[in-house]
Amino acid sequence: MQYFPAHTERVALKGNHKLGIPLILLIVLAIMAGVVWQYLTGSKPSIRIGVLHSLSGVLAASEKPLIDAIQLAVEEANAAGGIHGHKIEAVVADCRSDAAHCAREAERLILEERVEALFGCWTSTCRNAVKPVVERHDHLLFYALRYEGMEQSRNIIYGGAVPNQLVMPAVHWALENLGNRKHARHSGKRVYLAGSENVFSRVVNILIKDVLAANGGIVSGEYYLPLGSQDMDPLVEDIVDLQPDLILSTIGGAYNAGFFQTLNRRGITAESIPVLSFSVTEVVLSVQDKIPMTGHFAARNYFQTIPSPENQAFVKRFRDRYGEKVVIDSPTEASYVNVHMWIRAASEAGSGNLAKVQRLILRQSLPAPEGIVALDPITRHVWKVARVGKVREDGQFDIVWDSTRPLEPSPFPSYRSREEWNILLEKVLNTPAMLQTTQFMEKSGSNSRGPAR
Repeated sequence: MQYFPAHTERVALKGNHKLGIPLILLIVLAIMAGVVWQYLTGSKPSIRIGVLHSLSGVLAASEKPLIDAIQLAVEEANAAGGIHGHKIEAVVADCRSDAAHCAREAERLILEERVEALFGCWTSTCRNAVKPVVERHDHLLFYALRYEGMEQSRNIIYGGAVPNQLVMPAVHWALENLGNRKHARHSGKRVYLAGSENVFSRVVNILIKDVLAANGGIVSGEYYLPLGSQDMDPLVEDIVDLQPDLILSTIGGAYNAGFFQTLNRRGITAESIPVLSFSVTEVVLSVQDKIPMTGHFAARNYFQTIPSPENQAFVKRFRDRYGEKVVIDSPTEASYVNVHMWIRAASEAGSGNLAKVQRLILRQSLPAPEGIVALDPITRHVWKVARVGKVREDGQFDIVWDSTRPLEPSPFPSYRSREEWNILLEKVLNTPAMLQTTQFMEKSGSNSRGPAR
């Protein structure tokens, strides 16, 4: 950076005063013209929000529906008058399926685009990269994905479920209702844990083991797919050898086609050994090659087939906007709800003012397609209903169970202290396998195959 003495600047201005005065007048006139135009047309400056999702790379297919959901919510709000006459403008940044790049884009949206809130991130890796950015600028990120928990930040609104709102109640249901009927209720039921080598699978399976131990279940086997590996044979061979009563799967969405195809090829069906997946959604079933998953199960907080009038109206609006063949899944719906939650807080604030919204967002609740959702002001996570669906031939789900009422979020389950959970998470992150996964992602960046969670 060059430094120029103050007197040099004054001399320059003095010597060019004939040119400078008309220029200043032009600037003033332009500003006045803009103000007059806004007054005559009744237009007000727009309120900008930032969208942090991938338009390119391996995550683009998964993240595009979330961008569509955010855009639909913005369009609906603008059609209703915006926020006190201010239109909402969504500025989309391409994360390129790369967490580090997404963090840089978050900084750009905050500093250069002057957005009032951020909506986005897919993986926990991405969220963890953006988290220090929003905390440093005291900004606000809305996250829509279910995740492993063990986190809380005053600068993040968590619109997806933590394990006590999805995984743990679904495991209880599975122990009661799936698998070998020889066992009385769920006593002694043998469960196989199939996962991907990532934080979500590792942490969630620790929680699943806690549930099994408390309810007499037995872990018959456990296997984690190395990140980037498409070879399902060792995993399925282990399942064939052990013959568990049921499989609980946290395998990432991109790898489920190969997993279920290999199960099917080895003669394992929903009738012989049912699978309960915590990653398969309507979008996964629609964008992958034919997945032989009919009759198996998935646990989510939202299914497109929820029969409520609110949900059916939402599905119709979504399809009217994006086409009859579009499918909607839990992250898509949560993204839509996140935007409307922010809109409610901003409307109460009278603008998108970040400080006011930060305060008012904590008391928001609204009727959503999934049911009534409310933000917990202590954890900044949303109360959510847990559901289990059975896969149909058309790639949709028949809902076979739900928790009836929204479940309170507990990102740090109460049967261990927060300090104990943090120590446990640190151990998971520093295992050789997880360190290898981190190195793989850093080297491959946007070329890595499949989601990191």
